[in-house]
Amino acid sequence: MRETERKTSGGRAKKILSSLFIQVLIAAAIGIAVGHFWPDFGSALKPIGDGFIRLIKMAIAPLIFCVVVVGICKAGDMRSVGRIGLKALIYFEVVTTAALALGLIAGNVLQPGAGLDVNPATLDASGVVAKTHGEQMPGPAEFVLHMIPESAVAAFAENQLLQVLLFAVLFAAGLLHVGVTRAPQVFAFVDQTGEIIFKIIGYVMRLAPLAVFGSMAYLIGQYGLSSLSTYAKLIAACYGAALLFCCVLGILLRAFTGLSLWRFLRYTREEFALAVGTASSEAVMPRMMEKLERAGCRKEAVGLVVPTGYSFNLDGASIYLSLATLFMAQAVGVDLTFGQQLTVILVLVLTSKGMAGVPGSAFIALSATASAVGVIPVAAVALMLGADRFMDTMRVVTNLLGNCVATFIVSKWDGAFDREQARKVLAAPAGSPDAPAQDHGVPAARTPDSDTTKL
Repeated sequence: MRETERKTSGGRAKKILSSLFIQVLIAAAIGIAVGHFWPDFGSALKPIGDGFIRLIKMAIAPLIFCVVVVGICKAGDMRSVGRIGLKALIYFEVVTTAALALGLIAGNVLQPGAGLDVNPATLDASGVVAKTHGEQMPGPAEFVLHMIPESAVAAFAENQLLQVLLFAVLFAAGLLHVGVTRAPQVFAFVDQTGEIIFKIIGYVMRLAPLAVFGSMAYLIGQYGLSSLSTYAKLIAACYGAALLFCCVLGILLRAFTGLSLWRFLRYTREEFALAVGTASSEAVMPRMMEKLERAGCRKEAVGLVVPTGYSFNLDGASIYLSLATLFMAQAVGVDLTFGQQLTVILVLVLTSKGMAGVPGSAFIALSATASAVGVIPVAAVALMLGADRFMDTMRVVTNLLGNCVATFIVSKWDGAFDREQARKVLAAPAGSPDAPAQDHGVPAARTPDSDTTKL
């Protein structure tokens, strides 16, 4: 009897430890301990986390191409691409503007920079220059032109997701015009390539706990736990505003789709834990796209909304930027009027859209905002150097959750959402046999020679 109980308890322990979520939590705890007690050694472990993120990034561009092409061809209708894209952009604009406004409200209510009385002349802006590498935020025309690749190969080689997305949409349009039935080898090649890439990502994900260990050891070793106290009020304000925003996302998700945000978080807990541990939402993009598909969102909606959201729907970054702007003003004793705060929102609405992929983009956006308002010394941006790294968790989680909720809402809005499948998947434990597997079949799609769409 005792032997049976030991086997049962041993089986449970083995099952728990085999969970990626538990492995990531353990790795994060060990990494924090190493960074705290051996800071020099912890700081030297940064390449471990960076290497893991590179392994994931190498697969993102081809994965997006395959998912978008297959999704559009399965839908068999290019008009759905335009509808989904337009609805996604409208949703992104409304939600990110609301996030910016929430950041300003939190800053006005909590006053995180009040009483610091910092003299801008004493601030060293060289650290900001080092962060930004002399880059500037692209203007509207430059941003639009940058979405068009100089060559298809360059888009993949430089990992420019919007460029890859544009090429994928054009490729799918061409394939639909030729007809999937007339070019079955091309469609099959793209579809099977996507499956292979998902397998590769599965292999890479086995290194996730090691990556989290290295990232957390570097963070604590480089900045130290004591740094948290210096910016405690600002960090509390940002995280509090982000938590409130996530609650709003939960209300939107329930109102539009009838789904529970808590159940979705339970379903994707491994991905969110990994994103927090590596401070990168890109590290979980492939797995999150796969899970969104499994949770009832059609492939073309996932393939269009998620990559676009990584450039246009940075909700966590929006909260941080508006709150940080108020923090800088309060810290140097500048009282912003309502009109000046409105200017902050208008400037950040534009600058926040070009942040993805730009080194030190948060500092560039803050510098541009300070210059546009005209009363905040640009040197005050240096105040954010110590706090910025500790905002990564808030930004990553909020950005990632915002993009997931956007995918559900836009999918429902466009009729590309299976609510019953979503409820079944979210109600079942992760990895349960009750969770429907992905459909990797090759259905016939509507072509110029056919008036019907077979699913």
